[in-house]
Order: sequence, then structure tokens, then C-alpha cells
Amino acid sequence: MSSNQRFGFLVGLCAYFIWGSLPLYIRAMRHVLPQELLAHRVIWSVPTALLLIALAGNWRDIRAAFHWRTAKWLILSGLVIGANWGVYIWAVNADRTIEASLGYFINPLVSVLFGMVFFTETLRPAQWASVAIAAIGVAIVTVAYGHVPWIALFLCMSFASYGVIRKKMAVDSRAGFLMEVVVLVPLAMGWLAWFAQQPDGRLMGQGGWDIPLLMAAGPITAFPLILFALAAKRLKLSTIGMMQYIGPSIQFLIAVFIFREPFGLTLAIAFGFIWLALAVFTVDSMVGEAKARRLARAARPV
Repeated sequence: MSSNQRFGFLVGLCAYFIWGSLPLYIRAMRHVLPQELLAHRVIWSVPTALLLIALAGNWRDIRAAFHWRTAKWLILSGLVIGANWGVYIWAVNADRTIEASLGYFINPLVSVLFGMVFFTETLRPAQWASVAIAAIGVAIVTVAYGHVPWIALFLCMSFASYGVIRKKMAVDSRAGFLMEVVVLVPLAMGWLAWFAQQPDGRLMGQGGWDIPLLMAAGPITAFPLILFALAAKRLKLSTIGMMQYIGPSIQFLIAVFIFREPFGLTLAIAFGFIWLALAVFTVDSMVGEAKARRLARAARPV
């Protein structure tokens, strides 16, 4: 592994570790309303994004992101990812972190289906099999919970939709992220202004440590996105594909062993199907990529 690849692997691990550990931060701020935490996550992401753009010196990309042809899609992706953040924060505080982690486990499979629908990508038989196995797992989860796991389905569908929209946009990740949170800032500030006027309202939590912790919501949101972008440029797609399970795995372990959320036999069986589906999907992806490399080498002129 080259030094460039090692750097990519390290920053990729950091990104997924931050994403996986996010429930600990959200639970530490449990005394703050989910809407309040979401509003601060949006607001403090703006100066963070501006700082990262300034360090990279790519101000030109901001103009491209704010051009209407690109901005209209980034407005939509901003609303989608904002809804994703809000539901995730609520789920962690409602003791449903296991269900939230399920959403990110099945997200790669939903992304494959979206690729077929929106980008006319074809699915190999093993990929169809992994989707079917995952569907069985979701059905078992429905039985275990006694209702459709809407949190998991919303999180995976919204994040996959976000990926589809961003795939269409040839824009720098930092500039695109800035545009997305700028769209959400009026909603966030409007809600905070209304909340501050309520009898128990406030602007910065309960003061004290809440102030820096709420301000930290911006870097916690922006940094892993940037680290992921750095990793994606340096690593193979198969490596990134394997690493994407680190986040939900950490979330799952936190939910079971730290938050002590109930995890009985039925849920264990359901997650077994999900993990089997991911194993089939991952192995097939690795085999497909290896085959593509062999064909590329065979077609290369001697």
C-alpha cells in the first residue's frame, strides 16, 4: 500500500469512526430538543464549511455551487439531508439507535436499486439475491417491532436519494455542502428565534458547556464529509465499499452495549439476514471489480 493509499485509508477510518460515534454526542445532548440540536447543526456548519473552503483556497467552486443550474439540485439535496439528520437525532434520543443503524446497513443495497432506476445500471444475479435476503431481514424486523421499521427505511431511502442527487452534480464537496446548509439556515434560525420567545425557550441550550458542544455540531457534521471525500480519491471502490459498514457497526455496538437497547433473538435473526445480504453483496462487488480489472488489462495494447 502506497503512502497516498495509507493516508486515504486513515482519513476514511476517521470519517466512519466519527459517523459511528455520533450517537454518543447526540445522547450527551439529550437534554436539548432534537429540533434545537438540528438547528445548531445546520447553523454552525456554515462557518465550518467556509473555513474549510478558505483553507483549500477554492472560492471559485462556490460560484459554481450557487449557479441556479446546480443550486436547484443542491437545494433539494439540502432539504433531504436535513430531514435525514432530524430523524436520526430523534431516533437516537428515542432509544431506537439499533433501528437507525439498520437503515445505514441496508443503505448500500438501496443505493444499488436506485442506480438501476435512475442511472440504468444493471444488477447481477448475486446483487438481486442480496436485495431479496435483506428484504427478508426487514420483514423479520417488522415482526420483531410489531410495525414497519420506518426509521430505518426513511434513513436509508433519504440517504440513498441524497447520493443520487449529489451524483448528478459536478461540484466540489465543500462548496456543495455549503450551499446545502445555507438553504437550511433560514429554517433553522427562524425556528430558534421562535423557540427563544417561548416560556422555556433559549438560544444556546442551558448555557455553560452546552455552548461549545452546540457549536461543535458544525465540525462534527462537516469534517467526516471532507475526510470521506479525501479517502474516496485515494482508495479503490471495493475498499470504500467495505469501509462503509464501519459506521453502522459502531452505532449498533453502542446501542446494544452502552445504551442497553433490547436485542432479542428475533432481532438477532433479522440482522443475521441483513449481514448475510451485505456479505453476498460485498463479495460479488469485489469479484466484479477484479473481473473488470482483468478485462481492462486484456484489452490493453501490448
